[in-house]
Amino acid sequence: MREDSPDDGPHEECGVFGVCAPGEDVVHDAFLALFALQHRGQESCGIAVNDDGVIRLHKDVGLVGDVLTAEVRAGLGTGGMAVGHCRYGTSGRAEAANAQPLLINHLKGALAVAHNGNLVNARALREDLERGGAIFHGTSDSEVLAYIITQERLRTHSIEDAVAAAMRRVEGAISSVIMSARKLIAVRDRFGFRPLCIGRLGENQWVFASETCALDAIGAHFVRDVAPGEIVVAQPGQDLVSIPAGEGAPRRACVFELIYFARPDSVIDGTSVHGARLRAGALLAIDHPVAADVVIGVPDSGIDAALGFARQSGIPYGIGFIKNKYIGRTFIEPGQRQRDQAVRIKLNPVAETVRGKRVVLVDDSIVRGTTITRIVGLLRDAGAAAVHVRLSAPPFRYPCFYGTDIDSSDGLIAYHHTIEEIAGIIGADSVGYLAIGDLPKLDASGHGGFCDACFSGDYPTPAPPAGGKFSFEVRLGEDDG
Repeated sequence: MREDSPDDGPHEECGVFGVCAPGEDVVHDAFLALFALQHRGQESCGIAVNDDGVIRLHKDVGLVGDVLTAEVRAGLGTGGMAVGHCRYGTSGRAEAANAQPLLINHLKGALAVAHNGNLVNARALREDLERGGAIFHGTSDSEVLAYIITQERLRTHSIEDAVAAAMRRVEGAISSVIMSARKLIAVRDRFGFRPLCIGRLGENQWVFASETCALDAIGAHFVRDVAPGEIVVAQPGQDLVSIPAGEGAPRRACVFELIYFARPDSVIDGTSVHGARLRAGALLAIDHPVAADVVIGVPDSGIDAALGFARQSGIPYGIGFIKNKYIGRTFIEPGQRQRDQAVRIKLNPVAETVRGKRVVLVDDSIVRGTTITRIVGLLRDAGAAAVHVRLSAPPFRYPCFYGTDIDSSDGLIAYHHTIEEIAGIIGADSVGYLAIGDLPKLDASGHGGFCDACFSGDYPTPAPPAGGKFSFEVRLGEDDG
């Protein structure tokens, strides 16, 4: 996990959006869509708009409503295409240089890139580019992807040919929207790690987004998901053009999209996120039954699984916590008292629900164990007679190289401790995890093929050199002089 990760849960990298709809207010569409995707990244955001081949960009560190103000949006003007991005960085610091979309002006025009995912071979690619004279302004692997696409564009006949060539050079998780002077392109890596879908606003008016909730936000109709390895090309007033995947690869969509990352009202690769979490809760009730009086969920991602647990077990569901809607992620505080206060400000127990009762507490996962320990403590302070923790994910034991910030096993509580030990550490009466073998049951689409590497250690691609992601940040004394 990144050292500046502000709370105990894993974090996904980004939300991407693109719209090709001449005559529509594409800037406003992108703005609303990024609001809907804000849960995927709260560090920075931006919009690039294409006005007859001239691309204007505004991006900065901060939330969508703070960065993309009405004045800023008005300054972006009008155009027929736009791309948007909201970021939580899994490689590279939270600074304006790493905000997206990335805009590159080159000999054949301009290019705006919005990327969700993580490149496994980013370090080797960047070193080759730098030896060839490339100059990087940020520290994210997304800039490497943008350079590779630009490099290929300078020696190919079209932007789609450039993207196809770039995809043969990069390895890892890529769900991206790329805008050139005339075209809007969506591309997904051959494993389909991260989600990307297609929507329609009107006749030959196309939208690409990380999640279907962004389509709903602007009134677009869902068409289908971008297939793993597929390149989809949109042009003003024309039908979509699909360039199918080349060599086949087994689908390996990130199962944690269904468990935690995605919004419950989204549909990911044909599976309702809400439905998947209900099934996870039901499976927990079957595999880890317990005598209890009430089932509660940790807002927000634990709520659906708690409902599933309650329905399957017959134990009543109750509202156990009130979440402060005006606070983002729990921030790091210097002392224990301040850290406890930070959690309490974000989540406060409903004492009437838990006082004197045996409580089943359902959450999506335990990473380091710090936040769940405080939450269990809150329930004890509110008078809970017993607290049984149930997790709708298997134990996190291994790093992820495909777009989350779990980059080492060092801080993972399940890597170092048994389940019984974890229960003692967090102060719970018992702990039960979803079984890895139950993960395929979350999928209602029949696609199958989840990536579960962070639970199993079974990686679809070779791990990066030295076993971790490279941040492209070098301190004095660490370089060659």
